[in-house]
Amino acid sequence: MPLIRNSSFAPTTFFRHAHMDTVLPSVLRRPITLPVQRIRIDTPDQDFLDLDYYSDDQSHKVAILSHGLEGSSSQPYILGMAKALAAQGWDSVAWNFRGCSGEPNRLLRFYHSGATEDLQSIIDHVSTTQRYQKIALIGFSLGGNLTLKYLGDLGDQINPRIYKAVAFSAPCDLESCAYQLARPANRFYMWRFMRSLKTKMRDKAKRFPDKLDTHDLNQMRTFAEFDDQYTAPLHGFNRAVDYWTRCSSKPVLKHIHIPTLLVNARNDPFLASECYPEKEASDHPYFHFEAPANGGHVGFMTSRPNGEYWSETRTLEFLNKAQTPTPKKWSQLTGSNR
Repeated sequence: MPLIRNSSFAPTTFFRHAHMDTVLPSVLRRPITLPVQRIRIDTPDQDFLDLDYYSDDQSHKVAILSHGLEGSSSQPYILGMAKALAAQGWDSVAWNFRGCSGEPNRLLRFYHSGATEDLQSIIDHVSTTQRYQKIALIGFSLGGNLTLKYLGDLGDQINPRIYKAVAFSAPCDLESCAYQLARPANRFYMWRFMRSLKTKMRDKAKRFPDKLDTHDLNQMRTFAEFDDQYTAPLHGFNRAVDYWTRCSSKPVLKHIHIPTLLVNARNDPFLASECYPEKEASDHPYFHFEAPANGGHVGFMTSRPNGEYWSETRTLEFLNKAQTPTPKKWSQLTGSNR
């Protein structure tokens, strides 16, 4: 039963509040950085993606790390995960979504919660290195939803070298999360996200003045307004609700065909009740769902001597666990063999 009812996460005494669990782990953390190589790859549509490569040139396994909304490959949770993986012999590729590496992307479009084609570009690039026998996908927040959506969309047609996947704090139901973050209690988070998104949109409007109207941008306060005006039409969706519906990973979790772990804390201030897919996990042979009482949003801080957070310990535990035999008829039962 992949529904994990008893989580092993035990927070420090101080971190038992939703906002403290979310903000302080990031603010207080200063992970030791590893030697890194910045690589730029071109996408099929003539844009580019920047990725940070942590490699000892000997490992036969690599993890692809996907960050959250308005984050980057330099987020503390990304650096901490890369360090923990390296300690157990894994290479890491931490990629930046379009426009998140410190340089604007070339095209009018940018990134969004369902842009799985960009994750595919990273996987294709990594796959050219023949020494990698195992590829793991690890996503945080928006990157977690993107990872789950990618896995669900492909089902049993996934690259056989993709071994396992882990997602933390994933907004797998985007519409409910958009309204959750618009609540007064989350005003600070929404303000920070919107400030960053507005800055990027103004910069993009300078380069595409005939294609973007920023007249109402200053008055926008929520994702509903921003996604309606920008995210949806720039990426081929009708309105915000159409974008949220088509890019949410929850409807395709049933098609996941490799061992996958989703961890969403019960006190995550970003997530609504729809983002706790217990029903989807209850009888699923591949999809594991764990919901610790605490942890906040991409927090999961613990006081370990080596500075490792529980999210990193849990990830390595899941990746190192021996795979159990899977039912031969699962694809027929779910219709994932499409």
